[in-house]
Amino acid sequence: MSKEKLSVALISDVFPDASHEPRLRDRLSEAKSLGAELAVLPEIPLNPWAPSTKNARDEDAEAPEGPRHQMLARCAKQVGIAVVGGAIVKSPDTGARYNTALFFDSKGAFHGTYCKLHIPDEPGFWEIYHYDPGIEAPRPFDQLGFPFGIQICSDINRPEGCHLLGAQGALAVVAPRATEAITYQKWRPVFIANALTSGLYVLSVNRPAPEDGVLMAGPSIAVAPNGQVLLETTDPVGVVSLERKAVEKARIDYPGYLSVRSDLYAKAWARLEKPSPARV
Repeated sequence: MSKEKLSVALISDVFPDASHEPRLRDRLSEAKSLGAELAVLPEIPLNPWAPSTKNARDEDAEAPEGPRHQMLARCAKQVGIAVVGGAIVKSPDTGARYNTALFFDSKGAFHGTYCKLHIPDEPGFWEIYHYDPGIEAPRPFDQLGFPFGIQICSDINRPEGCHLLGAQGALAVVAPRATEAITYQKWRPVFIANALTSGLYVLSVNRPAPEDGVLMAGPSIAVAPNGQVLLETTDPVGVVSLERKAVEKARIDYPGYLSVRSDLYAKAWARLEKPSPARV
């Protein structure tokens, strides 16, 4: 069943251990009271920001459907709101660890994952030591009747993901992130460009405050398919309403109506060297 509108809450807050479950539930309840149907949390919101160092700890990761997964499912069901959260999930087959977004509906039912593809390797963001690049391209989720896709932080700076999601019929992209306040002016035009060139809404929510010497902070943002910034706030909870008709209009206006030359680009990408393996 398709919907004409979807109300989304961007929750700029983190809940780094199990004792924070009541506070997560309270934030979700606040979002629902403001009319939100879907709540989006920052990047790996149930973890401390471990990539501040190169030291990967066993306890930062979990098996599929582990305790962080279960906490998100419980809170979504108890509050009655759909949630995009996340965890570092360890493959039971290979032992690889992935920065994984997790999507639950308002009944706490789990509908799938997206794993971060582009992994930073710099001071404060030694992420390549903590998890591996994902191995599957993004696909839209349509369980809410308003198809949306997920990108995680650095993925936004490689716009192929947004373009692919738009071409697959997504109406919005939600992008949990963990970035420093000083870099926000580099990120802001990228959000706008991705919305304009993909013909969809782009929404991003950040970790809210410095952690372990990393100067995390910066606004949540929501951009319409025509490039208009609809929401830009450092409030812990910001809510925005998305409309299907805005996407439909953007896709008949310029540049939305331009053809997607996927066959040509696929051949050109295939000629490039394969990326280097992840650092171990």
